Amino acid sequence: MSVFSRVATAPISWGICEVPGWGYQMTPDRVLAEMAATGFTHTELGSAGWLPEDPEALNELLGKHQLGLLGAFVPLVLHDPAQAEFTLQEALDAATLLAAANATHFISAPVMTYDWAPRRDLTDDEWDHLVMMFDKVEKICAEHGLTQVVHEHFGCTIETEEDVERLLRSSNVKFVLDTGHLALGGFDPLRFSTEYPERVGLVHLKDTNLSLIDPLNKGEITLMEAVQQGLFTALGSGDLPIGQIIDNLEAAKYGGIYVVEQDCALATEPTEGEGPVRDVQQSVVYIQNEANLVLSGSSIEGE
Repeated sequence: MSVFSRVATAPISWGICEVPGWGYQMTPDRVLAEMAATGFTHTELGSAGWLPEDPEALNELLGKHQLGLLGAFVPLVLHDPAQAEFTLQEALDAATLLAAANATHFISAPVMTYDWAPRRDLTDDEWDHLVMMFDKVEKICAEHGLTQVVHEHFGCTIETEEDVERLLRSSNVKFVLDTGHLALGGFDPLRFSTEYPERVGLVHLKDTNLSLIDPLNKGEITLMEAVQQGLFTALGSGDLPIGQIIDNLEAAKYGGIYVVEQDCALATEPTEGEGPVRDVQQSVVYIQNEANLVLSGSSIEGE
């Protein structure tokens, strides 16, 4: 079984980010071609509008590059009752598109506002509404054959160790174990893989330069600036125990999908064959040679 039966990628590794104003975006044809040439069979969707939002056009473009769709990072305002109707329609629209493209995962990203206002702590009432909304989105996902996973993320509603712990206690929703964003929020991703493997529904593998976390959290640099300074590195070249995290999950019979990610932010078009693809290639070599990934269990196609 090929490593790529359980390893996917995402456009963020090529600088295609859902955060507004992130930077230069390469064309889908270039990025998808580089994904396929590296060996990947599946990708996440990327920022809104980067890939076609018409299911037929989306499937045609992915098929052109012999790629399937794993899922999508879907920003949702889940804590605000005034936004509930709009948010559920957004979730339904996203789930409908994902199902039409034969995706398997719906990545709920709880944001403060749809234009990504800065994070603040939620009130108890807002927490209660958030948890209730996760249940409603869960139902939408189930009706469309999708697995909902919540993405803890810097600058979003679920960011800190305290946020993650509270959601673990108050909801049964599955998580994206994003090694980098857990670390940014102060939650050791190795501990998550040890203590909560049954709550992992998807894994985003980001190695991380831990020296940049403190200035980021103090507001001395923005997330985009930290990324441009090398916050997320190719796997095996940062400070996180990526191999141990994978070993823990495999020992716990995770059996699911790993997404290779190292967020980048581009200013200009890289030379053909250069740029982000080099880090992705390095990460693939790491997984193949160093991570001791057990290639049994489910595959992307068979989940």
